[in-house]
Amino acid sequence: MKRFISIVIILCAAFLRLWRLPEFAMFLADQGRDAVIARRIITFEHFPAIGPPSSIGQVYLGPFFYYLIAPFLIPLRFDPVGLAYGVAILSIVGLITAFIMLEKTVNFETAIVFLILATFSFNLISFNRFSWNPNLLPFASFMTMYFLYKTIYSKKNNLWYGLLFGAFFGFSFQLHHLAALMAVPIGLIFLYYLAQQKKKRISHVISIGVSLIGFLIISFPLILFDLKHDFINFRNLNSLFTKQNIVAGGSPLTRLLETNQAFWNIALQISLPAIPLFLLSLVIIGLLIFFIRKNKVHPLIVINALNAFSFIYCFSLLSSGRFPHYFGVAYLSMYAVMGYFASFLLKKPVTIVILSFLIVGFLFVNASQYYFIAGPPSDQIKRAEQIANSITPHMSGKLFNLATYPIEFTSEETYIYFLEAQGYHVADRGVSQVTDQMFVLCDRGPCDILHTGSWNINMFGKAKIDTMWEVEGIKIYRLVHE
Repeated sequence: MKRFISIVIILCAAFLRLWRLPEFAMFLADQGRDAVIARRIITFEHFPAIGPPSSIGQVYLGPFFYYLIAPFLIPLRFDPVGLAYGVAILSIVGLITAFIMLEKTVNFETAIVFLILATFSFNLISFNRFSWNPNLLPFASFMTMYFLYKTIYSKKNNLWYGLLFGAFFGFSFQLHHLAALMAVPIGLIFLYYLAQQKKKRISHVISIGVSLIGFLIISFPLILFDLKHDFINFRNLNSLFTKQNIVAGGSPLTRLLETNQAFWNIALQISLPAIPLFLLSLVIIGLLIFFIRKNKVHPLIVINALNAFSFIYCFSLLSSGRFPHYFGVAYLSMYAVMGYFASFLLKKPVTIVILSFLIVGFLFVNASQYYFIAGPPSDQIKRAEQIANSITPHMSGKLFNLATYPIEFTSEETYIYFLEAQGYHVADRGVSQVTDQMFVLCDRGPCDILHTGSWNINMFGKAKIDTMWEVEGIKIYRLVHE
């Protein structure tokens, strides 16, 4: 019966992540950029040593995500929806793996509640339905915590576990720089066990060294890039902390309340005030301390709890928006903690009823937002392809300049992907390369593209409009030199 329930929930997870995926997969600027890079990897045109720039301080992430998802272009003949399928499939595999890890390490009850929360979470489902580097962070960070636990507690193969721990930590850091905040619980845990287990200090130090090797292996391309470019990434990261206002101002308690509130409202898809949610966190922490003192909490749960709550606290110190993907490090860790405490409610009929009502409430709140079940499609990939195909008859050669207008319209890479797939090549704006033709796409009027302050357009030089047409609400102008 247990296996049957698990399989049914996993099938639901697969359905919710794959249903009508081509119709709803997001395909905007970041997805277009990633698709272009992934296609160039598969066609052996370019092998990047860095990933996308982060949203803060122009600090570059690593390229591992590109190499991970690029092969998914092949089965669908370079249709960029293959990358969305790749993220969805990897997420399903990650979910199953995390469930098995919890079932074997803690107990089935914890694992099944965790599986329910992660499967039906609208927030996680949304992440898993399109290609973007932060979308895999919840699974990578959970694996990091799991292999940290195995590195410390395993009596066999702990060096291999240490290598995997370091590799997943490195991978997490390449998915989003906020994964660096995991260094806080990791450091505290290692310091604690170095102090408590004096006889195993040498073993733990060796494990730390092996973990560092795993981290460096997965980060090697980014390190190599920095060595070749005068440590530009390191200098930007250093500048971020020393010269830019990354540390938030105002009351620390207010920031903590706001961050904690944002996390819980996103994780559970609820809308509650800050104080009740802060009390919820305090209750969970209090219960953890109580059971830890009685030696009744599994170490893996303690590690995940420390990861989730330390992340919320450390993140509250930063001056940044509280967007859903910023909390990727904490989601699965908190679901594991919630699953552990929920498992105590499965021991008596009365508490089983209470837990059932809570789970049904969670399912109802999240399921009400499943727009992709029967809603109208966005068809962003199909739309980008149609617009790109409308440009090719107007091409006078294989090389062209491309720009979008106004400045808020930033999805030019989505069209470049389909144009490059047909053998055309966009001019390198980074070196001010100018061709004999420029295509400007305008998504809202007034489209006064010849009298604009946009450097992306003005770099083409003195120009005139050769022709104009409209596709899917986008006005497309072909400019030529006067």
